[in-house]
Amino acid sequence: MFLHNHYEAAFEAYLRQNRIPYIGVNERKRSLTDDGETLKSLDFIVSVPGQLSWFVDVKGRKFPGGTANPSYWKHWTTRDDLVSMQRWQTLFGNHYSGLFVFAYWICGPRSPIPEKQLFGFRGEWYGFIAVPWFEYLSEVKLLSPRWNTYGMSTRKFRTLAKPFDELVGIPTKELEGDFPGESLR
Repeated sequence: MFLHNHYEAAFEAYLRQNRIPYIGVNERKRSLTDDGETLKSLDFIVSVPGQLSWFVDVKGRKFPGGTANPSYWKHWTTRDDLVSMQRWQTLFGNHYSGLFVFAYWICGPRSPIPEKQLFGFRGEWYGFIAVPWFEYLSEVKLLSPRWNTYGMSTRKFRTLAKPFDELVGIPTKELEGDFPGESLR
């Protein structure tokens, strides 16, 4: 699948390297429901043997974000993300569950997950943090009415979020290369 977004491309490479079955979704076209409503496309449908299949929406964020005042653990979503994920869940039923994967591009000396769980892609480091949609939805509050963005406290997010590989049961592999930093996990 051709991906112009490096966060999604890194996540796809991660799925391929770990031999996790998935379908990449063409997100340039929004789906129409029977009532004419449009739905934001998912990024991937991921099927881990012996588990639910996941509707994955990858949220790319820098870690830390910002330059003047670096901030860690950015995790906002939009109303469209939340509503569309709920509609996908309803349409496909109980064998599927929504999942937000926060693909953190490591841009400093700290990481959101232990070093051995980082993923190297095109000379950069990424950490994949996942939160099931229903858990995320139960805790979010409106951040910006103007931008229709939602989030929660960093403390609560860190409680709910898990490294993607732990959530789906992928054994941790030895890191290829050296990450010159520390984990905040």
